[in-house]
Parts: sequence; structure tokens; C-alpha cells
Amino acid sequence: MTPPPQPVNAIQLQMTHFRNVAVISGEVAPRFQINLGFRTDGRVVERRVDVGSHVKKGQILARLDNVKKRADLEAAQATLQSAQATLQLKQNIFNRDQTLLKTHVIAQVEWDQAREALSRAQADADSALAALNTAKDALTYTDLQADADGVIISRQLETGQTVAAAQTVLTLAQEGPLDAVFRVPESHLLNERPGDEVSVSLLPEGDACLATVREVAPILDENNSTVRLKATLPSSAQWAIGTPVAGHFAAKEQAVMLLPPGALTSRQGHPAVWVMDADNGSVSLHDVTVARYRVQDVVVTAGIEPGMWVVTDGGKFLRTGQRVIRERN
Repeated sequence: MTPPPQPVNAIQLQMTHFRNVAVISGEVAPRFQINLGFRTDGRVVERRVDVGSHVKKGQILARLDNVKKRADLEAAQATLQSAQATLQLKQNIFNRDQTLLKTHVIAQVEWDQAREALSRAQADADSALAALNTAKDALTYTDLQADADGVIISRQLETGQTVAAAQTVLTLAQEGPLDAVFRVPESHLLNERPGDEVSVSLLPEGDACLATVREVAPILDENNSTVRLKATLPSSAQWAIGTPVAGHFAAKEQAVMLLPPGALTSRQGHPAVWVMDADNGSVSLHDVTVARYRVQDVVVTAGIEPGMWVVTDGGKFLRTGQRVIRERN
């Protein structure tokens, strides 16, 4: 005796268009930032800015103790004055000996000695002048100046602190374009490449704009398996640096079919569904390609076709060729 058809629930497949949107948090960052440090070592005696201070190019931000540098400058000035006086004396001797040589009052060797002494004096004066210029430059190194207009976003110095040459003590965010910086999970980029634009909104809720993707880091951050992505904000989005934002990354639109999660079964570890023959009511198992699992449905891209009837409930104990009957809802 042939068993009666097993009642099942089934839906007829329809093609639909699907676009996945991943929401990833990030923050506003400057396009260009500069690490500032003194060009010499010393003790900080004055700090004129703090985090958040707006500065202009050339503005003095901090100062080191310059007592030693001033002493070096005064010594260099004294050395130059002495060298210039010696040079003037040697020049006068050389001029006199040159006149005496023409009248044969002195010997050639004496004039040669005067010329050599003048050359040494000239070299000493040039060296003293170079040392003075170096001392002047060294004195300016005790002043830390802003390289551009911008905002101080980081500070690592206090008055009284001793710093080394080239040690970063301030970070300056240069005025100009702003970026929204995101740490995008590697899995997202492997499945779906980012488009040219990303929708960016302030957190928790606020203004939104379209930002242009300008940089995707070629190297994976192994600590958290993410890739750094930077998107340029439009000039209208004058948001504060460090402001938290959300990026809405939309993938390319795909033609897919949506199934309820209960429609899925498996065959040899691969996702599959039971398909019902509309003519005779028999079922067969079809392997499917699942693009994404969601709470409310499953996104299928291959293995089944629009118009097919897929069992959504009652398929746990089915076998290939078994007859079923679709229940009416």
C-alpha cells in the first residue's frame, strides 16, 4: 500500500535584488598630521599650548632653557671679533710688505710669509663666522614652532621636563581635508570590495554625508584581523577630530533568492534544500550556494531557480523521490 503524501509547507521561489550593508564604527581624523619635536635636547621652561589649541604657522608652542645656547652665542661672537681684528692686522702687514717688496726693501720670502699669515687669518675669520651662524641657529632650536596652521591633537611634555632632540612632544593636525577612518574586518573585504563612496554618519545619531574612499591599506592588522580604510569627508562636514562615526558600506547589488532559515538542510556538510516537483509532488535534494546567513532569512545565489517550489517546513525526514503535498495556509 502506497503511503499518503507527507504534508509540508513550501514556497515558490522569486528572484529579488539584494544589497548587503555593513555598519562599521570609525572616527574623524586629519588628512595630514605632523609630529613636532625640538631640534636639540634640554629642559622645558615654557609650554604655550594644550590639546585642542588652534595654532598658526610659525607660532611658538614651547621653549627650552636657552642659557647655555646664549653663552655659546656670546662666545662665538667674541671669537669672530677677535678673528676679524687679527685679519685686519694681517691685511695691514701684507699691504705694507707688498709696497716694500716693490722697492726691494724686503726679501720675497718675507712677503710670502705675510701672504700666508693673511690667508690663515682669513680662514680663521670665515670659520668664526660659520661658528657664529651655527650658534644663532642652535639658539632658535630652543623654540618649538608650528610648521603649519592647525590644531594640537596630542601632547607629551610638561614644564620642567627634560626632552631629547627629535623626541615627539606635540602632534599637530594640519588644517585641510578630514578623513573618516575605519577598521574594516578582513572577512568583509574578502567577500565584498568597498565601493567608491561610503555613507558616514555621526554617532550615536546625527548628520550624515557621502565620503569618497581614498585609501585601503594593503596590509592586514594581525592583532585584530582588520584593514584600515580612509574616506575623505566633504568640505561641508566640519566635524571635530576624534568624533565617532558610523560607516555604511554597501556592497554591489545582486540577484538572489531569499529563503527562511528552516528551509535549509545539509548533504555531506554542504547546505541544501528540498525541491518539490509541482507536477507529481516528489521531492529531490538540491545543493545551494549561500551568500549570507541572516536572522530572518538566508540569501541564496545558486543551486535553485526562480519558479521552483522549496520545502520550508516538514522536510526533516524526507527522502529523495518521496511524494509530498503542500499544505494550504
